[in-house]
Amino acid sequence: MNAINIISGISMLGVFIGSATLVIILSVFNGFEHVILGLYSNFTPELKIEPRLGKTFDPTAPYFAQIHKDAHVFSYTEVLQEKALMMYSNKQFIGTIKGVSDDFLKNKQLDSTIQDGSFTLKTGGLNYAVIGGTVAGSLGVNLNSPDPLRIYAPNRNAMGGSDPLNEFVVRSIDPSGVFTIQADFDDIAVTPISFARDLLKQPVNVTSIEINYKKGTNLDIVQQEVQDKIGNKYTVKNRIQQDTELYKTLNYERWFIFMILVFVLIIAIFNIIGSLTMLVIDKRKDIAVLSSLGAGKRLVQGIFFFEGMMISGIGCIAGMVLGLAFCLLQQHYGWIKMGGNMTVIDAYPIELRATDFVMVLLTVGVIAVIASGISAKLSVKGLDDIKGEL
Repeated sequence: MNAINIISGISMLGVFIGSATLVIILSVFNGFEHVILGLYSNFTPELKIEPRLGKTFDPTAPYFAQIHKDAHVFSYTEVLQEKALMMYSNKQFIGTIKGVSDDFLKNKQLDSTIQDGSFTLKTGGLNYAVIGGTVAGSLGVNLNSPDPLRIYAPNRNAMGGSDPLNEFVVRSIDPSGVFTIQADFDDIAVTPISFARDLLKQPVNVTSIEINYKKGTNLDIVQQEVQDKIGNKYTVKNRIQQDTELYKTLNYERWFIFMILVFVLIIAIFNIIGSLTMLVIDKRKDIAVLSSLGAGKRLVQGIFFFEGMMISGIGCIAGMVLGLAFCLLQQHYGWIKMGGNMTVIDAYPIELRATDFVMVLLTVGVIAVIASGISAKLSVKGLDDIKGEL
């Protein structure tokens, strides 16, 4: 009897640990997802307008002016972006020049991405560049050095000749800061759009228009309205459409983590079958006597089914409570640190979602019903033979 109780306790402990782990891991993953998407949102607008054909387009058309004047618009940024060769001292790097209009700096979260220096594009009538971590690392940029960043772009007006330097437009600009987000963005040098226009010889055209809206704006409706206004010559993409791979990856990772932990739960819960099977063997004569007194097979099965569900239920509820308590403490105190030189977050991030708790409860419930049902069927197997022996 003691062995059966110990095995039942181990089964309950397994469900308890599995449920708590599911809640904690899913909440930590939610936290990382929130941080990553928050960082991406610093450089990824809520809506982005691009030409369907070609690289650039004229942003002075009347329908773009109407969008700019919309009362719901928070920032309207014209962007001129192109690949270019960057040189600093004797090192060179091929990256992306992103010229932006003044509205780009309305995003107050940009400062949180800065690793060194400041996010300054213009001051004292001079232009400055804010470069990504990959650019700074590849070129060995020192913000305290007087050396400027030299940028080479193809000369659209070049007629050919013996001097290859005539094939390029060269402009110098001082770096004011270094930002770091992720590899997709860290090879960018952000400059004022006037500098990019001079470098790329594009006095009017832009490569895209980036729009952010005030809080409370229904982006799905606005996206459709903008698309209807500008027509089929342009594409209007929301954040998910701008980087579908990122969102797919985050979604896949979430489900992979969930499935791995579910397998752990299945192993823990199916230990209940072992403990209940031993209990059935130990109580076979008692079951036969109970059946002789009038208890039907469904009642006998219900007893063992209820015991299996009770073991799973207590373990699951207790595990979710522990997981919730741990997540709340981590949110408030940040006891478990990330380690290393993390500039964005210091401790493991946590984001609690009610759907995670419902999902854990339903998952444990489904597995427990299957395991308890198997054990319940074993309780009446060979019951007639045992009654005959008695």
